[in-house]
Amino acid sequence: MKIGFIGLGIMGKPMSKNLLKAGYELTVFDINSSAVEEVVATGGAFAGSAAEVSRQSDIVITMLPNSPHVKAAVMGENGVLTEARPGTVLIDMSSIAPLASQEIEKACAEKGVKMIDAPVSGGEPKAIDGTLSIMVGGDREVFDSVKDILRCLGASVVYCGAIGAGNTTKLANQVVVALNIAACAEAFTLSKKAGVDPEQVFEAIKGGLAGSTVMNAKVPMMLDNNFTPGFKIDLHIKDLTNALETAHEVGAPLPLTSQVMEMMQTLHADGFGSDDHSALAKYYAKISGTVIGE
Repeated sequence: MKIGFIGLGIMGKPMSKNLLKAGYELTVFDINSSAVEEVVATGGAFAGSAAEVSRQSDIVITMLPNSPHVKAAVMGENGVLTEARPGTVLIDMSSIAPLASQEIEKACAEKGVKMIDAPVSGGEPKAIDGTLSIMVGGDREVFDSVKDILRCLGASVVYCGAIGAGNTTKLANQVVVALNIAACAEAFTLSKKAGVDPEQVFEAIKGGLAGSTVMNAKVPMMLDNNFTPGFKIDLHIKDLTNALETAHEVGAPLPLTSQVMEMMQTLHADGFGSDDHSALAKYYAKISGTVIGE
């Protein structure tokens, strides 16, 4: 089975390497030539366009920043659909708007191409070790036909419903993650301002009800004042934009998400958009004058 992979960024590059480690024949494309060269050096085959990827592949995986990028890579000039054979399966693992997934799936169906949306959660560390959480929308039979491939990339692979359900699930995930990070930044700023060592607070509460995977991953970064990106603030802004737009379309209230979005937009305006989303701590540092990790 020949797999194509389009999008070799922070997440896509380690994911593609894991497919190679699993023994799959892989053709890759990205506009970043150095990323392509790195994956080719580990056994991948070079392609000069998304169309060339699809011409050489039975299954095409896309891992791109947002809806317009996926639409261009799939439906645009030299896109996947210009060369894809009927029966090809497109697995879009990008985090995009659910309605965009439905639009792309419709265009795929007209060409005889099957599509599922399969966004991921876990950030770069879990992309590297192949333990991502993958949430899938689309035809159940198509999902069943490719789930072994997805299991090379994720420790959790869950079917969520019709096309777009994967991305709806991812939006819910990103809302919970954003609010959790903001809550951690707020709580540990409180402890620091009150004169209690944030490291001791972390040790005391991480095993209780307040503890979470988010706390365990992001609070140590706040304590170290280290915001090297595993998942950038600008990418989380993209996800929350999709969440808010979808919420407006379906009539779901997201007041807390709206507030955290404004906090992230402030950080973006201050030049921190490329920091890890744990840098929400910088928002609290700005308004409180207290840095958790100092």
